[in-house]
Amino acid sequence: MTDALSRHTDYGQTPLNESDVLRDPIAQARLWLDQAAESNVYEPNAMVLSTIDPDGLPSSRTVLLRSLDERGLEFFTSYTSAKGRALLAHPEVSIVFPWYLIHRQIIVRGVATPVDPAVSEAYFASRPRGSQIAATASDQSRPIASRDELERRVVELEAKYDGRDVPRPDTWGGFRVVPESIEFWQGRSSRLHDRLKFTRSGSGWTMERLQP
Repeated sequence: MTDALSRHTDYGQTPLNESDVLRDPIAQARLWLDQAAESNVYEPNAMVLSTIDPDGLPSSRTVLLRSLDERGLEFFTSYTSAKGRALLAHPEVSIVFPWYLIHRQIIVRGVATPVDPAVSEAYFASRPRGSQIAATASDQSRPIASRDELERRVVELEAKYDGRDVPRPDTWGGFRVVPESIEFWQGRSSRLHDRLKFTRSGSGWTMERLQP
């Protein structure tokens, strides 16, 4: 067994008690997100998004959370990418925020739907110009002959839109995940972790403790 596989990390004794969490899991998630940033977690808004492909098989990748409020979690991508096509075929998703540095994670299960085009337009306009060009140049998830070909597209688009705004591609935009459940996981010693799960119940939420 390699050293990486045989390592054992003690996660400490920081508890997660029912009295420690807000009764609104969205507010609690925002609090933990802020604390992850304050703890210098690298890319604290990075989340592992798991989807069901059109062929029924699961797939996962990392995306960046761009908005979190009472409406849900928002991120942006190409609608014709592998994840975009998966979400349009099967909108049910699972999301994990893996904050290993602080021995925490949040697990979200919910349903994703495309956001209003105006929301996508506003966010695209706020992106760095290089990211706008990249989103236009890349036919995300599709095969390409070489890196050089992709970079040639970038050069062509930079020339095409020199001195002009880069328009949002029709195939690029946001998804909003409306959560059905949100679980807060706190690592503890001897793998006796704390897990508090919120499940949507009508207009509110119910909370329960799960065994580790």
